Parts: sequence; C-alpha cells; structure tokens
Amino acid sequence: MSALRACTPLLLLFPLSAAAQVVERTDAKAQDEVSSRWSAGLAVVHRDSEYAGEGTRTRLYPNIAYDGDRFYLRGAAFGYRLHADDRFELRAFVAGRLDGIDADDFGVAELARRGIDRSLLEDRDDSVDLGMAASWKGVAGKLELDVRGDVTGTSDGYAVALDYSYPLSLGRTRVIPSVGAVRLSDDMANYYYGTLDEEIARGVVAYRPGAVTMPRASVTVVHPFARRWAMLGNLEYRALPDTLRDSPLVEESKDRAASLFIGVSRGF
Repeated sequence: MSALRACTPLLLLFPLSAAAQVVERTDAKAQDEVSSRWSAGLAVVHRDSEYAGEGTRTRLYPNIAYDGDRFYLRGAAFGYRLHADDRFELRAFVAGRLDGIDADDFGVAELARRGIDRSLLEDRDDSVDLGMAASWKGVAGKLELDVRGDVTGTSDGYAVALDYSYPLSLGRTRVIPSVGAVRLSDDMANYYYGTLDEEIARGVVAYRPGAVTMPRASVTVVHPFARRWAMLGNLEYRALPDTLRDSPLVEESKDRAASLFIGVSRGF
C-alpha cells in the first residue's frame, strides 16, 4: 500500500467534505511503499463555521485505519469495494455525518440579530449515512459521484455530490485540486439550516430553505517521507447559496465556509 493511501483515512473524519472525498478517491501512487495496510496518525483541523456565532474551531483528532483490497475503515467511514480496476471503482459504505451543532454553540447576540432567541433552539444532531460512490479515472483526471442518505431518522434526507479532480506530481509530492458541488435534499437542508417544527411552536420564525446546491473547491497536498510516513494538508472552500445565507441560523452576511486540515500518518 502506498504512503498516500495510508494517510487518506485521516480526512474521513469529515464525511461529505470535498477535501475528504478527493483524497480518499485518488489512487495515485506515492513513491514510498509501506509494508502494511494499517495506519495511524493525528490531524489538526481548523474550521470557519457558517453558523451564527460559532466562529472558528480548532480540534486535534486521532485516527486508526485499515485499507484492504475490498474492505476499508477510514475514520468515520466503513466501506466495501464492489468493483475496482485501473479506471473504475464502485463502493458501498456507511459513514458518520458530523454536521451537528449544539444549540449552546450558537452565539446569543449573533442569533438575536437574526431575530432568534437561542434558548428556544434544539440541537442539530450528528447522524449516520448509507451510500454508494462511483469514480472514473482517465488521462483527463478523475470524476466521482457520491450518493448518501441518513438512515438514523435524524434528518431523513440525502446528499448527492459530484467532484472532478486532477492530481499533479511535484517530485514526491502530490497536489490534488478539485472542484465540484454537493446537493442537499430538502429534508437535510431544512434540518441543518432551517427551523424545526418544535422551535416554530415556541415562537421561532419559520424558515425552510428547501433543497440546495453548494459549489465547492479544494486543494490537497500529500508528501510522503521516511518511507512509512506522510504529511497531508488540505484547504477547502464552500460557497453558500442565497437560501442558506438567508437562514436565521447562519452568520449574517456569511457567504462561504472554509476549513484547513493538517495531518500526519504512519503505515504499519
């Protein structure tokens, strides 16, 4: 297994993130090989949230992963490759959706400016998705389609993502720019960005954005070193459509969200 594949599981801590998917999907080979399919590492993630008053958040995450010929365990995702060859791969997976936010993490003043009393809000919970992904690779780059839906009854929604990436080699370093978009169904968008029925019953303004499409772009850098080690960095940008910018749960005048990821991993 390549050093690149050893480090990609770190990014699966953020399911449905363009950055996570770009690095997971790419099968470009790093020059240093490791002797085992197991890997362990640490990642630091700095996230600029779109939610009103949440601001920026920096967290340190441990990670243990396994990447076999068929089965893989990558952070919050467990999957099975139904088919894999040099040009096409089809996977089924179950993955955690870590998009939830505690009501107490919203800012009181920021919500008040949007006409919301924070004490009337409910938490938005994390959930678990079941999905399928297909990727096609050729000389022009790589295209991936990812479809996943909530199976916990949290939002009862689904998301569809389409991304294009083109890996570049700079010596031993891999640079992977990516562009794409993710579409959230009305149930999923309403749960994470709208107001809930129980909140509306308490007097919170009714708002449901409906299905939305978020364009996104990212660049990932992977650098193997010392044979079994790899450093990884990623910067991701997501543009918020008008219906999300108008949400009373979103920071006033916020039109984008971004995250920075830095990780290190070692294969065993």
